Amino acid sequence: MNCRHCHTPLVHVFLDLGSPPPSNAYLTEAQLEKPETHYPLKIYVCDECWLVQTQDFASADSLFDPDYAYFSSISASWLAHAKNYCEMITKKLALDKNSLVVEIASNDGYLLRNFVAAGIPCLGIEPTDSTAQAAEKLGIPVLRKFFGGALASELREQGKQADLIICNNVFAHVPDINDFTVGLKSLLKPGGTVTLEFPHLMQMIAGGQFDTVYHEHFSYLTLCAVRRIFESVGLKVIDAEELSTHGGSLRVYGCHAEDKRPESPGVENILRAEEMRGLKQISTYEQFQSTTEEIKNNFLTFLVKSKEEGKKIAAYGAAAKGNTLLNFAGIKPDLIPYVCDAAPSKQGKFMPGSHIPIVAPVALRERKPDIVVILPWNILDEVVEQHSYIREWGGQFVTAIPTLRFF
Repeated sequence: MNCRHCHTPLVHVFLDLGSPPPSNAYLTEAQLEKPETHYPLKIYVCDECWLVQTQDFASADSLFDPDYAYFSSISASWLAHAKNYCEMITKKLALDKNSLVVEIASNDGYLLRNFVAAGIPCLGIEPTDSTAQAAEKLGIPVLRKFFGGALASELREQGKQADLIICNNVFAHVPDINDFTVGLKSLLKPGGTVTLEFPHLMQMIAGGQFDTVYHEHFSYLTLCAVRRIFESVGLKVIDAEELSTHGGSLRVYGCHAEDKRPESPGVENILRAEEMRGLKQISTYEQFQSTTEEIKNNFLTFLVKSKEEGKKIAAYGAAAKGNTLLNFAGIKPDLIPYVCDAAPSKQGKFMPGSHIPIVAPVALRERKPDIVVILPWNILDEVVEQHSYIREWGGQFVTAIPTLRFF
């Protein structure tokens, strides 16, 4: 396999998580009786451009199907994050009724609803029917297509160039990152701005966050790699800032290379931090497998010991990252009998690979578990606040990454 960006042969393995099924491929009861598709989940690092990427096996079409079960609006903290961003960027770019905002991977309208409310024209691009339908009910126009250079050219020919292109947690999800970036260049109006948000590889390594690795994530990004990809198509990075979302993310601002806006000091600060953390040294990547295995072993030991002590165990959050952890650790319903989740689209289904049933959160009150493992640790505070009542019977919240922690 060659690098998806610079085509250098890939020889350095960053992480090998075996062969789990896709993390968002939730199963119905009928599907439990049928063979389940598994793909190798092996991650490489390119020693030329430092793009970290999955081995080529699963196609985007197979991962993002019409019944895709992830709805962004389920998380109250994510809705608040999106609202704050919209207010900030509207003021920063002086967006108004004459502007056009395009969000790529607009999901269920969690973000664009804010522009609709403000009277700012917008367009969502979202290939999954289930989430696109939810967005359209909010009055958001949605194109049900995958984004790339060809679609950007079509929109440009229709006179639809954007003042702002929003790419929240999608740049890492695209198999052809070069074509996607060519599309950004084509769709962006002269003087326009692109913003990306993505989990920062630097924080992933520092926090042992191996559970953010799954088939839907084709790339794991640094500012260094993103700036190089942008520059290859005639875009430039003008600002970058660190966010607390998803265990530590970056928000990157870009524009056309010929734009007169200068690069902010924040860009150089983050690039320097990445270099100091060893993100241009192969040895940094080679150490991550052992970190991952230690986290897995400690978590398994804890679950087995808790079961032997007669404690009742549950999990909360049927999240993709949870599936990565469960499948790498080989955890089945004998150790975690059920997972609670607030999304109706997941309730009544089963976790891929582990086949743990997904139930509504009311099960926590009914079954009174002693331990609730929070799988989406990135929304820990929200979950603890909403379900603090488990402490009435002495229940504890637990997270496994980067180490076992109790709340």
